[in-house]
Amino acid sequence: MASRDGSGQSQRAGPRSPSRAIIDIGSNTVRLVIYGGPQRAPEILHNEKVAARLGKGVAENGLLSEKASTAALVSLRRYRALLDLIGVRTVDVVATAAVRDARNGAAFLDEVRAIGFAPRLLSGEEEAVTSAHGVTGAFPDAHGVVGDLGGGSLELVDVDGGSCTHGVSMPLGTLRLPALRADGDRAFAKRIGNALDRAEWRATPGTTLYLVGGSLRAFARYAMVRSEWPIDDPHGFELPAAAALKFARTLARRKGLSPVPIAGVSGSRLTGLPDTAALLAVLVRKLEPARLVFSSWGLREGVLWEAMPTAVRTQDPLVAGVSAFINDQGISPSTGTMVAGWTASARPAGSGGRHEQLRLAATMLSLASARIEPNLRADHARDWALRKRWIGITARERAMLAAAIIANAGKMELPPTLTALLSPAALREAQAWGLATRLCRRFTYAMPQGLSASTLTVEGDTLVLAVAPGLAELVNEGVSRDLKALAAHLGLKQDVR
Repeated sequence: MASRDGSGQSQRAGPRSPSRAIIDIGSNTVRLVIYGGPQRAPEILHNEKVAARLGKGVAENGLLSEKASTAALVSLRRYRALLDLIGVRTVDVVATAAVRDARNGAAFLDEVRAIGFAPRLLSGEEEAVTSAHGVTGAFPDAHGVVGDLGGGSLELVDVDGGSCTHGVSMPLGTLRLPALRADGDRAFAKRIGNALDRAEWRATPGTTLYLVGGSLRAFARYAMVRSEWPIDDPHGFELPAAAALKFARTLARRKGLSPVPIAGVSGSRLTGLPDTAALLAVLVRKLEPARLVFSSWGLREGVLWEAMPTAVRTQDPLVAGVSAFINDQGISPSTGTMVAGWTASARPAGSGGRHEQLRLAATMLSLASARIEPNLRADHARDWALRKRWIGITARERAMLAAAIIANAGKMELPPTLTALLSPAALREAQAWGLATRLCRRFTYAMPQGLSASTLTVEGDTLVLAVAPGLAELVNEGVSRDLKALAAHLGLKQDVR
């Protein structure tokens, strides 16, 4: 439930102003996240948590322990004071498995209300569906099964685009796994299988399993390190099921051993990683997915998604995020759209569809990269493509963005680790986007008057730059050189008219 100012309306905020907050009272942590930026691609401005471990006592005796409750309430009082200090008026507070399952959960929520929050206790199905909405918000074409592993429970739900069905919550959270594994992995696998059977859960073999939760992202980071993956953000990381099963079995056998450090993974996550891997191994065997996709969007983003107007939900999340980003860099998104339209003909035959949104994003980032000082430009722009937290994008598409931005800087060579993510056709297409943007920048400085008084088209076997008489002086040696490079890349002749 959202709390607002006295008028009943959210405070108006600038694009980077803190506009909304989510507090997630989970079984392991109590977390506050403050968001700004565009609705469709919200930006995290502040993120903090306290490991209250509310679910530990619930797993042991069905009660929230006094120690855990006190830690949670102390953190919530800080969050209340901080939100009031910052001026965030729209705040959603959700409680999940630990509070839901605890015999003293209702009394705990009364204390939360006394602090000034209006907590919403999610049912198991609501928790599953809300997490799934977070995944479909990040991956609009998601089709398969979402699995969200928290401290107290595991949620599974079928997803098909924006549709979510058959949501279930099972008491298989990370805080419960050590006890479930105490009798050995064979008994553990049987218990997990029995839980799936009781939930009447079945998945279509060969589907995609989308995974949510900090413990599962820690597993993803382990797999990324072992695979020498060139991208370090686990969001959108894809892993074939066979490889995931191999990694999971290896990690599960490390129970009781000193954890191996993994960049970006806390000590507490490392300690519990063998149990998480053991659960994942059983899920992969039982559900028989073809691949696993890891998502940083889950329950909290699902809460945001459910509050979005339909018109916002239908926006492309990558384009929305990039538009807001380049606007902060001093480039109007409308300019990016105009340049993408001007360069539309300069692409390989057969491209289109989803690649049009990707080409628009690449064009926008290429324009923004020109604002970076030259000695920093290549590294900064490449990091934008590969490391910034975009949503609605795969690793392969990140590599295409990087290839386009680098080509926009006049460079065509990429590290082997990056080109390994791309087919030759995808690489050439992305480089064409960058070369076309480079031509446009040099020719008109991406000014609307210049774009409207010229065209770039393919006529037969020739790439033609048609220029109105008043702009003929803009065609110099550099423009001719860029036109020739683009035409050669496309296998065409070039002409200026």
